[in-house]
Amino acid sequence: MSTYNTNLKWRYATKKFDTTKKISDSDIALLKEAIQLSASSYGLQPYKVLLISDPKVKAQLKDAAYEQQQVIDSSHVVVFANISDLSEKHVASYIENISKTRGLEPHQLEGYSNLMNSVVGGLSEDAKEVWAAKQTYIALGNLLSAAADLKIDSCPMEGFDSEKVAEVLNLKQLHLTPSLIVPIGYRSTEDTTQHYDKVRKPEEELFITL
Repeated sequence: MSTYNTNLKWRYATKKFDTTKKISDSDIALLKEAIQLSASSYGLQPYKVLLISDPKVKAQLKDAAYEQQQVIDSSHVVVFANISDLSEKHVASYIENISKTRGLEPHQLEGYSNLMNSVVGGLSEDAKEVWAAKQTYIALGNLLSAAADLKIDSCPMEGFDSEKVAEVLNLKQLHLTPSLIVPIGYRSTEDTTQHYDKVRKPEEELFITL
């Protein structure tokens, strides 16, 4: 019997991490693979993912995240950052990857390449940023679910100063914009919120069946 939904019921936005517990390298590898396998529009994955365990960097991120203690206390901090200068070169790189992976000639992918360039290239610079940032939320979902499956806790955050996070991680030089911060680790026994009943809309309110 699948334990997927059971694991989702187990997870919550962890408010206090156990500072003595660290995620193993093998589990980090599984989480990275789950993120890597995430769906994205066209499969383009217009983002980078930073994995941070250095205490000094985490301390700087805490300041940029309005002093949220989870950033310091967690085992690792995952930062999703969307590509801020999305262009035809990124499409070309993706097409090259498809060509190598599937043994296809580039000309066989010309139609797909033109479609992506037409759609993405037709967006304003602001709209490109929004579109790319949305893709990171799909990857976030995979991270949260995979972490729950491994009984690893998480706390996705949008509450941070984007400029400060970019400065701490030198993201502007990499043409990246931070979209999400996710401390991951193991819940502290002192975190009383782990005992709260999960509050979600009832099915009859959430779903419309046609």
